[in-house]
Amino acid sequence: MHPIFVLLRKDLVNFRRNRAAVILTFVVPFTMIWLFGVIFGVNKKDSGPSGIPLAVVNASSSPAAQKLIETLRTEKSFRLITTFTNPDKTQRLLTEADLRPLMEAPGADFRFALVIPADLISPEKLGLHFKLLSNPRNEIETQTVNGILQKTVFMQVPQLLGQSLQARAKAHLGESRFNEFNHTIASTVARTYGGDPAVIEQHIASGDFTFAADGSASSTAAKPGASSSTSSPFAQLINFETVQVVGANVKSPFATSIVGGWAIQFLLFALSASATGLFRERDAGLFQRLLAAPVTRAHILWSKFLYGVVLGGIQLATLFMAGHFLFGIDIFGHLGLLILVCLFAAGACTAFGMLLAACAPNAEAAQGLATLSIMLMSALGGAWFPITLMPVFIQQFSKFTLVYWSMEGFSAVLWAGQSFVQLLPILAILGGMTALVMAVAVWRFNRGRLFG
Repeated sequence: MHPIFVLLRKDLVNFRRNRAAVILTFVVPFTMIWLFGVIFGVNKKDSGPSGIPLAVVNASSSPAAQKLIETLRTEKSFRLITTFTNPDKTQRLLTEADLRPLMEAPGADFRFALVIPADLISPEKLGLHFKLLSNPRNEIETQTVNGILQKTVFMQVPQLLGQSLQARAKAHLGESRFNEFNHTIASTVARTYGGDPAVIEQHIASGDFTFAADGSASSTAAKPGASSSTSSPFAQLINFETVQVVGANVKSPFATSIVGGWAIQFLLFALSASATGLFRERDAGLFQRLLAAPVTRAHILWSKFLYGVVLGGIQLATLFMAGHFLFGIDIFGHLGLLILVCLFAAGACTAFGMLLAACAPNAEAAQGLATLSIMLMSALGGAWFPITLMPVFIQQFSKFTLVYWSMEGFSAVLWAGQSFVQLLPILAILGGMTALVMAVAVWRFNRGRLFG
């Protein structure tokens, strides 16, 4: 056989035996392509986000307001929250007073809320009034929610505007003239286009102008998924009062919302590489010399853990400092709590790296597993894009990643400005993750061949 083909066969055999190379070449790209396909709804009939939590408070007595809520329920992009659970586990309808405390709470169930006020349809003014409360931690998510919500109002419930027009006309014309006006309009429509005048008048009086000539529902009424190009006339008559509940005073909000995801991803790669350095020390015979001295395996492992925490804390501090000078992120106003979150996040990342080193047979395999795991956790944890844009069943896995909780900690400090007491649940979860993962890693190290 020609030497070239012999050498080619040698390289292919070595590649097949190198699990890390196989993982990086095939498993990682395949997994990421699958994940992005699921997230962005490739091959789905209905693409786009689904299940974004949206709280809705209805203070209006208008039947059309309830119809608006039912229409929002049919919008797959939203998961409506309309009830509040009391301490005794009983439930009641949400009120506007409930919204701000719920949105400011750590690990809030929703970041957007629509208030349908009592003066939704007022005889004193023409048009509609809504209030939208938000915690816009992510610009992509915020723009998506605003767009879908306004499309739903503009396109799917035009009779609200008809009711507003009718209420104002009735207030200015009086009862008798108002009825005469509607009767005249209905008679004119019936003579011109045909249909039952009484049915047409009933539609007009209810504010529903989307009827056909025979008085039935018009086929031209807006349907879900219809183009929003015709919504522009409504835009002048519908007032969305927006209230930013959290982060209104944050400097450089966009950078503040994304820098945490970048930082934790880089930290995972750095600390995983540091943990795999255990294999190099083993191959150099360093452990045998250390264990011959008054040093135990536990001493070596916990010194590596503390080294990772110190290194990770310094790296995160450096990245946030760069964010301050490059993008104007306010870190000095929250410096103490930010350092605390950085240390807890560094501890969780270090424990993750040591678990990889404990489970992998060699450094190459550990690096392959690290690349796959870090990319998956970054995607699922929200470091790349908002988790609310993922399918609902994928979102369930986000809270099992240390990326998610690290980002929650950074956001709680830099975005929401929460106190130490409010931050405790997030720190407890990161600390619990660290303790659990380190316990498994130490158990594996004590039974593995790293120190053999």
